Amino acid sequence: MQTIKPFLWFDNNAEEAVNFYLSVFPQARVTEILHCPEGGPLPVGSVLTVQFEVNGIRIVALNGGPEHCFTEAISLMVPCETQVEIDDLWSKFIAGGGQEIACGWLRDRFGVSWQITPHNIAQLLSGRDAEGGKRAMAAMMQMTKLNIAELERAGGLA
Repeated sequence: MQTIKPFLWFDNNAEEAVNFYLSVFPQARVTEILHCPEGGPLPVGSVLTVQFEVNGIRIVALNGGPEHCFTEAISLMVPCETQVEIDDLWSKFIAGGGQEIACGWLRDRFGVSWQITPHNIAQLLSGRDAEGGKRAMAAMMQMTKLNIAELERAGGLA
């Protein structure tokens, strides 16, 4: 059983966000929808929370209102096996109003921050040796979307 669940506070578009995430990740599904009961913060019967699962991680999306917004202080990291996977996820997340940030970070159109990284990012940034690690880090700091081949070359791993 997963003992910690990310809980994402959306204004009033939790369902739209979840449907977007379901379209991005092939291994995603809705697991539960909670409708607001009498006495709740929303009209009776409207969607309060949507629980969904992405790649085995359960996440809760709340229609909480405009009081709180997402920041880059918290992000969801997606380790990718290939450059094709990085490119595909990147293009899906920035489509429709997402924003590229830097160093593999982006913000989707709902304001959630994501890190789309190679699965072996720590190894890539370590390089073959201290100088390779320094070059790989410098290369990454110049990137928006991460490029595995460029990080490998910079770090002397190619």
